[in-house]
Amino acid sequence: MNNIHAFDLALLLFRFAIGGVFIAHGINHIIGGGKIAGTGRWFESLGMKPGWLHAWMASITEIGAGLLLILGFLTPFGGAGVIGVMLVAWITNHLKNGFFIFRPGEGWEYVMVLTVSGFVLAMLGPGEWSLDHAIGFNSLLGWWGLLIAVIGGVGGAAGLLVGFWRPAKPDADS
Repeated sequence: MNNIHAFDLALLLFRFAIGGVFIAHGINHIIGGGKIAGTGRWFESLGMKPGWLHAWMASITEIGAGLLLILGFLTPFGGAGVIGVMLVAWITNHLKNGFFIFRPGEGWEYVMVLTVSGFVLAMLGPGEWSLDHAIGFNSLLGWWGLLIAVIGGVGGAAGLLVGFWRPAKPDADS
């Protein structure tokens, strides 16, 4: 196996790992545990109002971004979906809990790795073993992929937080 194929295999494995995690996470929000209603209540408790809307938006984005990454189709947009969802999770839920995920409330190490993975895939692209390559859609890689990731992922997360995040104010007695 030459180095080019090793690179394509590495990207395929990376895309499947990140995409698979996202699809599973999105499906779990919909049908796992408390189902979508429970996910909505959890989003409400984080200050994302209305919770039901954000539960559906996060779930659909996770499933959609995961599929895009696995297929290697419109890969920078899949990366932007990963970035957007993870930045919102990072800020609304994980940031205050420290770095390590095993800490109470779960730290931010996991969401950091997924966020960076979204940037890496948006910039490197899916490799030759992808739909993007098969249809000749390789022009949005590198700096263009980064721009899509920043505008779609970071910009989307920022807009969502500014527009909808209303965290509870700490009690004056605390």
